[in-house]
Amino acid sequence: MSSRVKVGPLGLICILVVCVSPLRAQQKGQWVPGQYGLNAGVIPDPGFTYANQTLNYSASQLNASNGNALPGITGTYGFWVTENIFYYVPKYKFLGANFAPYISVNLANGSLVAELVGTNLSGNGGGEGLADTYVQPLNLGWHFKRADINAGYAFFAPTGRYTPGASNNVGSGYWGNDITSGTTVYLTKNKGTSANLFTDWEFHGTKQGIAGSRVTPGQTFTIEWGLGQVLPLKKDFSRLLQLGLIGYDQWQVSNNGGPTSVLPFYSVHAIGLQSNFILPAKGVNLFFKYEPEFRALARPQGRTIVFGASWTLRIPKPQAPKS
Repeated sequence: MSSRVKVGPLGLICILVVCVSPLRAQQKGQWVPGQYGLNAGVIPDPGFTYANQTLNYSASQLNASNGNALPGITGTYGFWVTENIFYYVPKYKFLGANFAPYISVNLANGSLVAELVGTNLSGNGGGEGLADTYVQPLNLGWHFKRADINAGYAFFAPTGRYTPGASNNVGSGYWGNDITSGTTVYLTKNKGTSANLFTDWEFHGTKQGIAGSRVTPGQTFTIEWGLGQVLPLKKDFSRLLQLGLIGYDQWQVSNNGGPTSVLPFYSVHAIGLQSNFILPAKGVNLFFKYEPEFRALARPQGRTIVFGASWTLRIPKPQAPKS
């Protein structure tokens, strides 16, 4: 895998969390931040790519709309998600860009759609199994001398189990639409140092709420960023270590529709570290990310851990260097 392999694909699901009152649930967006960082603008080389990414979120603090922790909170709110991501990148270009559609089939162990009632964060119920499926049918990636850029459209399909008011929900219960972009700017001529930015703008469909109500989550805007440096572990560059500073910021940017329309907007901010171990010739990349949240409004404040690997079967197969 070359330095063009995307490190952290995809996104997921919806979380219902408490706002200023532990008895009133806030309807959040579907994209779980923390999935990107370094190499945000990079798409895989032509061929087939499989990536497996596991994300864990955990929080024992619940904040009011002013960012202060609510008193009397006990327990921990958390979930695990395993993303199975499948790419196909043909060798032919469109509008000067590589076409890189992909799908993420997501399995959840914990509550991705949780209505936290009362002051016990652990009492959020939730089940396990197939979560909502993320599909990006349009994804174009351009390669320039000092930058890689991609842009696309994706949607969330509500394939996860959802019943209004149930304690074992895994899915969000509604369709979502995402406009995404990724940029990697190489700050040095050898592309060893990079600045990265990923963006996602979410537009949400309507879901069935409790007692026959209809709820439309407000739009959400997310940015994920990173500053990275590649270090060769062998002189022939067959083994590379990439280290970087990463973070994410997410905001609700429009009103909810339905009974939750009066709730204040939520936001969250995190900063952390990422490491990648890359074997360019074999098309393999292993990654780890840790991002503690330092500020959150009208939602839990915790930390995100992401780890996984990707592998690319290049088509056509690269030619071996001549001796």
